[in-house]
Amino acid sequence: MSETPHLDPVDRRIVRELQRDAALSHAALAEKVGASAASVWRRVRALEKSGVLGKAVRLADPKSLDRSVNVLCQVRMTRQTVSARAEFEEFIQSREEIVECYSMSGEWDYLLRIAVRDVADYDRFIMRGVLAHPSVANAASNFALRQVKYTTEIPV
Repeated sequence: MSETPHLDPVDRRIVRELQRDAALSHAALAEKVGASAASVWRRVRALEKSGVLGKAVRLADPKSLDRSVNVLCQVRMTRQTVSARAEFEEFIQSREEIVECYSMSGEWDYLLRIAVRDVADYDRFIMRGVLAHPSVANAASNFALRQVKYTTEIPV
């Protein structure tokens, strides 16, 4: 098991600020966290190397991209073999509509978050994609009515 890196208060402030705005310059970040730009640069590199910080991305507005319908889909597998799960997970990776996938404990095997244009788009996707997959026994879908909270920030 890998060891959790030790984060001092400055590291924690850096992580917090970069989760809010990854486009901050090192100078702006240094000002926000109360450290020198050179120190912040070194710390950011160390946080990246240790895996605390991953790649920087820009969040896109789903509505602007005509993908404003969010569906949470629970999937139950027909078989629990390593090969069946690997094949299904490969399928998951190949579908751009699936924006999140979790292997689950409990009654359902997977939980998917799917971003589609409308109900008809989802119907085509679920019928021709997920339910057509040979390892899928069944699925249950829940449509999000509105988003109450959304964040990509992990508490630090």
